[in-house]
Amino acid sequence: MELNEKLFKALANQTRLDILQWLKDPEKEITSVSCETVRYMMTEKGGICVQDIVKKAGLAQSTVSKYLSDLQDCGLLDSERHGKWTYYRRNETNLQALARLVATAL
Repeated sequence: MELNEKLFKALANQTRLDILQWLKDPEKEITSVSCETVRYMMTEKGGICVQDIVKKAGLAQSTVSKYLSDLQDCGLLDSERHGKWTYYRRNETNLQALARLVATAL
C-alpha cells in the first residue's frame, strides 16, 4: 500500500473513521441487530449489511454508500454482494500495511 492523497482524504472524514472502527468489532458496535445476526452476517455474508451501517451512522443511505465506496476504493474495506444487499468488512491486511507504512514513512 502506498501513501496517497485519496487515502488521506478518505481518512480525514470522522464518519469514515467511525465506520472503520465499528467494523473492527461489529458485535459490539452494530447494535441495530442481535450479536447472533452480526456473527451470521460476518461468517455467511462476509461483512455487515449497508443498512445496519446506515442505522449506526444516522445519515442518508446515499452518503454512507459514498463513504463505503471511498474506503473500498482506498483498499481499506472489502465487500460482498448477495442479491440486492451489499456487506462490508475491513481489509485487515491493508490496514496493517497502512499502519506499518505510516510508522516508517512519516
